[in-house]
Amino acid sequence: MIIRPMPLFFVVLWSTGFIAAKYGLPYAPPMSFLILRCLGAVLILLPVVLLTGAAWPRGRIRHVAFAGLLLQAGYLGGVWGAIKLGMPAGLSALIVGMQPILTAIAAPLIGEKVRPRQWLGLGLGLCGVGLVVAAKIHLNGLAPGAIALCVLALLSITAGTMYQKRFCPTFDLRTGTVIQYATSALALLPFAVLLEDFGPHMENIQWTPQFLGALLWAILALSIGAIFLLFRLISRNDATRVTSLLYLTPPTTALMAWLMFGEKLGMLGLAGMVVAVLGVAFVVKK
Repeated sequence: MIIRPMPLFFVVLWSTGFIAAKYGLPYAPPMSFLILRCLGAVLILLPVVLLTGAAWPRGRIRHVAFAGLLLQAGYLGGVWGAIKLGMPAGLSALIVGMQPILTAIAAPLIGEKVRPRQWLGLGLGLCGVGLVVAAKIHLNGLAPGAIALCVLALLSITAGTMYQKRFCPTFDLRTGTVIQYATSALALLPFAVLLEDFGPHMENIQWTPQFLGALLWAILALSIGAIFLLFRLISRNDATRVTSLLYLTPPTTALMAWLMFGEKLGMLGLAGMVVAVLGVAFVVKK
């Protein structure tokens, strides 16, 4: 069974991704922000690796790197790019919220079995997410490219979770994360250069206190804290149980947005939170 404090901390940290985007994206294009986020994590973790003599994943570096491309470059690049193209935050949350169900469908590929009660929980969780984000879903100015990027993000994080669970479920988080973020930064660089005029002087970025705060939080709390917790959960639990926790991030984000930005939180959203929590309980409880 999932260790209780660990998933709680993961959900809270993962949910702050919306807050980082809210503060950071007005001052930097999405791919440029993500590159700085990846490089910042590498610059922090690499000295730790060298000082502690952390072991590199010998024979599995390519697997760790490929999983990182899917989980970092594919997922984050897709979501942030979609939002930049006009994808409503609520609709993107609902699309990406399909990940636990896709993971459950693919679970037999890695030798996992999903029980009927868990299928019920997955359905309830998705309904709960839908209720939470219902008020934020609209199609105004929605472009096909935004939908494609959001679907790409959904497929990337699902495939990345399954791939890592299958080929490299355990590795030293210090060295493995360095590999994944370095690989992701290189993968995102051509898009940032071609589409966002990203260059050595970073003239396309406004270095405001809000941007610096968002970047530091994204590096420390999300790229290191939340990812470390996610990888630890993947190594210890079934993929379906772990990914079901993502149903709790839209409700948690809605609470944060209500507290910090005064965004509306109605009875429908509160009901959705209860349904999502109930659904996750069905999935994770043995």
